[in-house]
Amino acid sequence: MRLARTGPKTRLAIAFVVLVFIGMCVLLARGLSGAGTERSVVLELVRAEARGDADAVLGRLPACRREQACAAVTAERTRALKRPGRVEILNYQPSVRVALVETTGTARVAWRAGSALPVVQCVRARRKDPLAGGGVELLAISAPIGREASCP
Repeated sequence: MRLARTGPKTRLAIAFVVLVFIGMCVLLARGLSGAGTERSVVLELVRAEARGDADAVLGRLPACRREQACAAVTAERTRALKRPGRVEILNYQPSVRVALVETTGTARVAWRAGSALPVVQCVRARRKDPLAGGGVELLAISAPIGREASCP
């Protein structure tokens, strides 16, 4: 009953505060879900590596594809990492936990295909800010590193 007695300015102010709150919640949710999106994109990348499909790997790394040296090394590495079996991610550390602005960082992924030994790699990723859609662009993937090693 009390809200019915308030004036139009008060109702407008309340509506504005509610809209701002909802907007902030949406942006925060997008920022928090970015790590899951990044993991999915990296999973597709390592699946292409396990198939030995250098074209698919470079298709997911457009910045690397544009640089001849990076493309050549990545294609060679992809052929060496070919493994049969279903690919699974054993451990994933995202490039950043929450990206509220455009951020570039390095993720660490441990994966294996079938019953092969695990492969651990570093993936350079650029996460877009939530206002720009919160997308993920992969920039490069490293050679395998030690199983207990961390990414720079």
